[in-house]
Amino acid sequence: MTHPWLKNYEEGVPTEAEIPEIALYEILDRSAAKYPQNIAVSFMGAGITYPRLAELANSFAAALAGMGVKKGDRVAIHLPNCPQFLIAYFGTLKLGAIIVPCNPLYVEREMVSQLNNSGAEVIITLSRFYPLIAKIRTNTKLRHIIVTNIKEFFPGKLKVLFTLFKEKKDGHRVEVSKDGATHLLPDLLKKYSGGKAPAVTIDPAEDLAVFMYTGGTTGVPKGAMLTHRNLLGNACQTKTWFTQMREGKEVILTVLPLFHSYAMTTCLNLGIMTGATLILLPQFILKDVLDTIQSQKPTLFPGVPTMYVAINNYPEINKYDLTSISACISGAAGLPLEVQIKFEELSGGKLVEGYGLSEASPVTHANPIAGKRKPGSIGLPFPSTLAKVVSLEDESDLPVGEVGELAVKGPQVMKGYWQNDEETAQMLRGEWLFTGDMAKMDEDGYFYIVDRKKDMIIAGGYNIYPREVEEVLYTHPKVQEVVVASVPDAHRGETVKAYCVLKEGEEATPEEIIEFCKDKMAKYKLPTQVEFRTVLPKSMIGKILRRVLVEEERNKAKQ
Repeated sequence: MTHPWLKNYEEGVPTEAEIPEIALYEILDRSAAKYPQNIAVSFMGAGITYPRLAELANSFAAALAGMGVKKGDRVAIHLPNCPQFLIAYFGTLKLGAIIVPCNPLYVEREMVSQLNNSGAEVIITLSRFYPLIAKIRTNTKLRHIIVTNIKEFFPGKLKVLFTLFKEKKDGHRVEVSKDGATHLLPDLLKKYSGGKAPAVTIDPAEDLAVFMYTGGTTGVPKGAMLTHRNLLGNACQTKTWFTQMREGKEVILTVLPLFHSYAMTTCLNLGIMTGATLILLPQFILKDVLDTIQSQKPTLFPGVPTMYVAINNYPEINKYDLTSISACISGAAGLPLEVQIKFEELSGGKLVEGYGLSEASPVTHANPIAGKRKPGSIGLPFPSTLAKVVSLEDESDLPVGEVGELAVKGPQVMKGYWQNDEETAQMLRGEWLFTGDMAKMDEDGYFYIVDRKKDMIIAGGYNIYPREVEEVLYTHPKVQEVVVASVPDAHRGETVKAYCVLKEGEEATPEEIIEFCKDKMAKYKLPTQVEFRTVLPKSMIGKILRRVLVEEERNKAKQ
């Protein structure tokens, strides 16, 4: 197997990433010792230093031990981006327990399903979500509920204002049960102040750190079992890619949700490992993000295309100074070239497309930051990562330029799905992770995602990849966002439908959009239907949910 991508690594990127043989939680302890003055977390204008964060994590670990939590037990973290997430994250890891990150937007059914599948016996949740957790507790294995208020790490004045004007109105002020199984986080941190977890031995390659539930765009969630080495390894690989990264000096805008593997690696683990400051924002509110960039001058901004699209199209964007941003890696969906060019003009920094999946901790590919980038490409395999394109028929390796399924291999690849041998066998074959994405590789070793196997449209016997059509539509001057999906067709079996969000103040007709495409793609790929929408369905991290639209069309066809 040849590795043509290696010759295109930018100067300073090694072929293999150095991964220390340590437990994941040790990155916090090391940075606390190395950068005692550095702010680890900036939240709502208040900062927490590295040594203080380590102390709080130790107290949390001691509190968990006091509840009987031991190595291998599961602890659910049901929080938005806030300091409490990091305290619970590192505290849980220090015990050798396994983190189960939960999406705060999940409803009752989804929470019960994930908690029961994981076997979590302890959960830390926001006071706002406490009524939901209290309600479902008897339907799960939960023994303890830890409740925290979002305001606990606000600076003084803001905390007072929040208490007076927002806490009750927004549902953050709740009465918690005094049954002995429900605990307030401030009480625990005070009770176990100065405490530490019992010493445990961690085998980084074998011991599990996180059950990362996948399925946000693919269906029923499955728990990808990620080891300490998987997550630490991916953070180390990412660090090698940022050749200009200055240890102890970077400021990472952390608006991607930490419960998702993308932020867990590119913000949390990478940031803490390198002594960076994480600016935590609980959600992507455009004005808040721009104000934060203006005032706090982040240097790194991992995101998703919809975030960069929103910034590019903000009517008053020229009033903001984005030039502190030196590098951004965009993931979760394809990065349209138009979006990349505009954002780089605004910031002066580099915005590169990467690729990953939760089962790989998640990053496996990225375009070089300062080296040769190819539009439409997910870039090159990371150091210590192998990748190949294989035939759907017999899994044989395909030559350059041919489309098949992307398979990857490296230290970041999961051990399997929790209690799901059947799905594990589908994804893992030997040491290779079969991604379910259709891809091709060029002669320089750059990979291109053509589309998900499941998203491919077969119209009249022709294979049509939605992303290719979307790339063309993104060049239309009136189009802000677009997604292409399959809809039933009586003659062709399936046909192409485009869902477009127009830029503010613009108007267009379906005929105009279709006409625009005619000289830019083969006739069989042309959208036959166009629907204009004000918004597109998105996941928590801003990934456009194509499957929601496909389901809508199928339901219409049944009526």
